[in-house]
Amino acid sequence: MAPNKRLITLTLSGLALLLLPLVVMQFTDEVDWSPSDFLVMGVLLAAAIFIIELILRRVVKKQHRVALCIVVLLVFLLVWAELGVGIFGSPFAGS
Repeated sequence: MAPNKRLITLTLSGLALLLLPLVVMQFTDEVDWSPSDFLVMGVLLAAAIFIIELILRRVVKKQHRVALCIVVLLVFLLVWAELGVGIFGSPFAGS
């Protein structure tokens, strides 16, 4: 896949993920995101997407690409979990 097409695909995937809570909020009160929640998640998604794109463009060996992308996704998920429920109890999450 061409780098620009891949970046567009990744970006649209990130936007679709960001729209999920917005759609769910229309049907239930279980999800209650503020505008700042969307902003923070947008920044996290954008950072993860662009770091993954950078890895895919710069790293030559496939094994290294996969390993680095997995690390980026794990860091993304850990930061998201920390912000969401404070699994580590850090001041970063407001604990």
